[in-house]
Amino acid sequence: MTAEHTEGWQGLELMRGSLDHCVKCTICETACPVAAVTPLFPGPKYVGPQAERFRTHEPSVDSSLDYCSSCGICTLSCPQGVHVAEINSQARAAMKKQRGIPLRDQLIARSGLEGKLGTPVAPLANLVLGNSLVRALTERTIGIHRDAPLPKFAGRTFQGWARRRPPSETTTDKVVYFHGCSTNYFEPGLGRMTVAVLEHNGFSVVVPPQDCCGLPLQSNGIFDTARSYVRRLVAHLVPYARQGYKIVATSTSCGLMLKREAIEILGVADDDLRLVSEHTYDICEFLADLAADGRLRTDFRPVPLKITYHAPCQQQGHNIGKPALDLFDLVPGLTVVELDRACCGIAGTYGLKREKYDIAMQVGSGLFADIVGANPDLSICDSETCRWQITHGTGKTSAHPVEILHRAYGL
Repeated sequence: MTAEHTEGWQGLELMRGSLDHCVKCTICETACPVAAVTPLFPGPKYVGPQAERFRTHEPSVDSSLDYCSSCGICTLSCPQGVHVAEINSQARAAMKKQRGIPLRDQLIARSGLEGKLGTPVAPLANLVLGNSLVRALTERTIGIHRDAPLPKFAGRTFQGWARRRPPSETTTDKVVYFHGCSTNYFEPGLGRMTVAVLEHNGFSVVVPPQDCCGLPLQSNGIFDTARSYVRRLVAHLVPYARQGYKIVATSTSCGLMLKREAIEILGVADDDLRLVSEHTYDICEFLADLAADGRLRTDFRPVPLKITYHAPCQQQGHNIGKPALDLFDLVPGLTVVELDRACCGIAGTYGLKREKYDIAMQVGSGLFADIVGANPDLSICDSETCRWQITHGTGKTSAHPVEILHRAYGL
């Protein structure tokens, strides 16, 4: 048995061990945002625990499995602790490995490669990707929906900025910043604001070389390649974890990949990954912990804005509550409207696909209506793809919680 097969088996056994706890209560079915809007997906219990009992060495032949968005809400809602979403992800990967993975899925799952190709020619790439005729042709030939929210290339990478910046002032407190592909290629401003907020709180920020964590590959069922991406990223981060540095992430989905998904879903049985996992924190989790310990600087200026806050599915998967709200409570003048919708619908690359775009928009319609109804100055969300989807669905600018703190510090 190869290393990849061994890891796949270990990941499957790790999640499958929860299978017999399913009591068929259908709570996950009720909570599923996809099953609520389309008959194409019969629900997480049906394609997950129920179907898994009939899977042995053969993958499922039920194509409805591919309509699971991997939002993880079913796992979060299960009162018996069944890893429903994780079982579904592994079953879908087995099905795709048997049937073959479409070119479209291969392309959109490699965000790091896309960033490297698009950044040097950002103005041209953005012009082409914004052309309606090109988008219509792309939908017809590749299968990426013509209206799907695609980010714009920034033209300069965050890594490039980080290499050129002067070193932080000498301090014994150091943190490692895991910025992810989106910050590097599409939102470098978020990375600069994150560094500024951390430095304002007395930390020297280390930005090691890094690439994709493999999450888009995992979500599209390309497990073997995803494992190699995880290992490459961990190799850059683990030297700092060995020194006891905390690793902070501004992408809740990428942070969750390092915290547990690469272990639980991909089955990467790697001591280095486990060490990195133990030292990884979401940025708001990290800052809220500082506040709880009395170590967060609270020299905030008033921010007279009305904002809405949506905690995305992957953020909820961290099981850390909503630390962004705790941080917002410290900012004078800020009016916060907390939203209680489960999902915006995009689910990473899910809502980009021609056959799933309308489903994604229906899933997010309630959230979009709530935001439009609240009429905020800014819509705040921790996840980058969710921010792009929210802006697409509402016309309202969506930003990361760090942007509010950056403004409040007057940086």
